[in-house]
Amino acid sequence: MTLELEDIDRVTVLGAGSMGHGITEVVALGGYDVTMRDIKEEIVEDGYDDIKWSLEKLAEKGLVDQDPDEVLDRVDTAVDLEAAVEDADLVIEAAPEKLDLKRDIYGDLEEYAPDHTIFASNTSSLPITQIAEATERPEQVVGTHFFNPPVKMDLVEVIYGEETTDETADLAYEFVEDIEKTPIYVRKDVRGFVVNTVLGPFGDEAAWMASEGVASVEAIDAAMVHQRGYPMGPFELSDMTGIDIGYDVAKEAGREVAPIVEEKVEAGDLGQKTGKGYYDYEDGEGTTYEPGDGEGVDTLRIEARIINRAAYLVREDVATPEAIDTGMRLGTGFPEGPCRRADKIGLDVVLEKLQDLHEEYGAERYEPDPWLVEKVEAGETGEDAGSGFFDYGGGEDGTRDYTTINHELHDDGLLEIELDRPARMNALNDDLMQETVHLLNTVDTDEVRAVTFEGNGDRAFSAGADITGFSGIAPHEVEVTEFFQTVNDFPRPTLAKIDGFCLGGGHELALACDLRVATEDSEFGFPEIDLGLIPGGGGTQRAMRMLPEARAKELVFRGNRISAERAHKWGLINCAVDSEDFEEICEEFVDDLVNGPPIALKKAKQVMNKGADENMEAGLEMESQAFGLLLTTDDMEEGAMAFMGDREPEFEGK
Repeated sequence: MTLELEDIDRVTVLGAGSMGHGITEVVALGGYDVTMRDIKEEIVEDGYDDIKWSLEKLAEKGLVDQDPDEVLDRVDTAVDLEAAVEDADLVIEAAPEKLDLKRDIYGDLEEYAPDHTIFASNTSSLPITQIAEATERPEQVVGTHFFNPPVKMDLVEVIYGEETTDETADLAYEFVEDIEKTPIYVRKDVRGFVVNTVLGPFGDEAAWMASEGVASVEAIDAAMVHQRGYPMGPFELSDMTGIDIGYDVAKEAGREVAPIVEEKVEAGDLGQKTGKGYYDYEDGEGTTYEPGDGEGVDTLRIEARIINRAAYLVREDVATPEAIDTGMRLGTGFPEGPCRRADKIGLDVVLEKLQDLHEEYGAERYEPDPWLVEKVEAGETGEDAGSGFFDYGGGEDGTRDYTTINHELHDDGLLEIELDRPARMNALNDDLMQETVHLLNTVDTDEVRAVTFEGNGDRAFSAGADITGFSGIAPHEVEVTEFFQTVNDFPRPTLAKIDGFCLGGGHELALACDLRVATEDSEFGFPEIDLGLIPGGGGTQRAMRMLPEARAKELVFRGNRISAERAHKWGLINCAVDSEDFEEICEEFVDDLVNGPPIALKKAKQVMNKGADENMEAGLEMESQAFGLLLTTDDMEEGAMAFMGDREPEFEGK
């Protein structure tokens, strides 16, 4: 029997610890009936209580719109393994990271679970292939590596074992999407999968640099955070996760460990959990680095090794550049994916750094991956060359790979654009703005009737500009205005579908659109003033033209957020609607736009936009000229004939 997503009625999670109860909660929130099982009743009870507490907190903060009691009604508990899995369609195993233990569990699953059941392991490091050897159905075993805590972390790695079928992996992928998480395929069972494979050099190379005395712990952390935009420094991260964890992983993989790591482990200074690591958390205040400490640190030495590991994954067909970048952004909080960053730096620059390091130290870790060498030799060195990890429209068809937006042009002429940075609440960075401009400048406008903008996820349309996304870019190099003006000037009607935070640059994007529909829970504002800034994407000017002067200045001067209801009363948005009615109301707007007369809508937008900046006499003259032109169109004749025939017009844009 080949399972489809709709065939999954009952899910069982094996484990009630931090990962087990977290996965159970996510599955229940996704609408599935789920049984949480562990070996002792008290462990199960504690896990159930943790789920109850978490759901109540999420509801209090407005992060879920479901009744906690209704979600809990979908959760059953068990201690007996046979009873827990006897009617399960999908089993997610979240047992401790011990191969023998997991193999014992899967041997029992082989006996107790139905023949059609999919077995998914939440392992973060153990080979799926070796786990699957304990069963007689290895083709039905797949990795589903959730990140901790599962309720907050969006990423799930879907990992193939050597015998995992596409049907099994695809079903796991679809299931992860259905519970509103973001999956990436890991198509080969490599040690560390995607995220840990690429993340390894972040801490490892930093440790070698500190061991050699080329830079201090504080300087390296400061440089990676304040110059390169990472959420925390490599030593800060190691202290948080436990220095011994990275040490054990390296030893298990047979890699040489940097002396500074050996010293910390031998001394028992393992990080926050022992009170001392690279920083002092008992007598000191923890991290001590300051923004200016990172001057002169060779950050490329670390990033080149990260990029080299990404190249290895691409060459081995373990994961695509898109999957790698998604994994690193969602799984580690990297400001941008290493593949995209590599294309900006230049693959030739990265290769030269690796070659220099290899020549100087002779260590295997600096050996450039053959994929990287081939790319540079072919002249595909990144963004400036038109191609690298990604395609930047250097080919004849002008297409390019987008990493921060999703888009689809439907048959009815609707171009949907989704801001795809959910881990950053869809905050605008340089990539997102450049990619949107490229899409709008290259799409065939004759095929487009209307454009919608929306955010990925249910937390934000866009929470503003992502300052970390501009790391390393001089202020004069950030062409913010072009992005908003391109949206404003696009020759087809645009609609902002706002669900969640609409702040700062996100608010400016919404104002650059022609129409705005928002859920009642959405919030609007220009918080830039609290950072000592002002809106830099046309917000001050568009607000002044849309609102009474006092209201516009209140928004900018005070920096306060306002509700969707108030935004509607002020005239910032067209309507504020209940979440349940949101899509339906947006569809009504879109239906009018895509079925309206394209030429007339285009002219109306031009006249209204330009006329707003002119005096009344000039605006009326533009309107009159456009009206006269429209009288000569086939659409005008079709509209008149439809009116007289009491039917709906069918406009063709002629």
